[in-house]
Amino acid sequence: MSLYRQTLALTSRLLLKQALKTRITGETRNIKRWVAPTLNELYTRRLKVGPEPPQPRSTFLEWNYEAEVFAFGKRLGEDFDKNILKQALTHRSFVIAEEEKAKQKGVQLEELASNRSLIKEGDKIVSDFLKEEFKEHPDDVAEALHDYLTSVDMLAHVASHMGLRDIILTSEFPVENSTLADTFKAVVAALKQSQDVARAQIFVKDFLISQLNGKEIFDIWNPEKPLEYLTNLLKQRGINEFEPRLCNQSAANTILANYQVGLYNNKKLLGIGWGESIQIAKETAALDAIQRLHYQK
Repeated sequence: MSLYRQTLALTSRLLLKQALKTRITGETRNIKRWVAPTLNELYTRRLKVGPEPPQPRSTFLEWNYEAEVFAFGKRLGEDFDKNILKQALTHRSFVIAEEEKAKQKGVQLEELASNRSLIKEGDKIVSDFLKEEFKEHPDDVAEALHDYLTSVDMLAHVASHMGLRDIILTSEFPVENSTLADTFKAVVAALKQSQDVARAQIFVKDFLISQLNGKEIFDIWNPEKPLEYLTNLLKQRGINEFEPRLCNQSAANTILANYQVGLYNNKKLLGIGWGESIQIAKETAALDAIQRLHYQK
């Protein structure tokens, strides 16, 4: 099927090239009558066959793995040890596949080191640094931020946009998100071994923590029951009760209803919120009060 697609594409290009070799007689520009129907037919056949499946970047003629690995570090502005970086990009599945190929061909394969140990080391570096960075936040908020940044989807997103997808050595294609996430951790460990842990931490800050830019705390951490959470938080601070008050309302009994509720304790405003119902406004006010208490706004 792939050969059929390539044949159609090549035929289309050749016919178009031949059609463009026009004969100009006086003011007349002549194109063969059969060109347009033929190109339309080839185009229709290509649509029926469907799009060509994605191919690994390494199958392209101009692919040079050594140059790609070298360019990867330079693009990021980091000085990696070449051998350590190549190990960080080599997964165990690729090593097993290469050993199997060598066994079938009856040749001796030089030993390949996988990134298994680097993944564990990188995971610890990332986790410890994030906990240190978020230690000033409340424990549950810090845990939510840590889990958000170390999730497989987030690490895979960062790794993909760094350009790791094409240079990872693995037997799977397309590369799975879990593999991309593990490779990011291995690259962090490779940078630590190539330079020092401080440089690896700066790398994590530049590429991973920067993903929080433009986000609010409640975009990531949001208690399921804000009123209960606020009650427990106030009890820890010696405040046993609070009073919700309806401050404003508009368009009641319509689809555009809007209520404003404030939470008070001893005539002191703890938080204020809005919503299309009084209950939603109370929960929004509770979230505002939680943020004020945590961050003393």
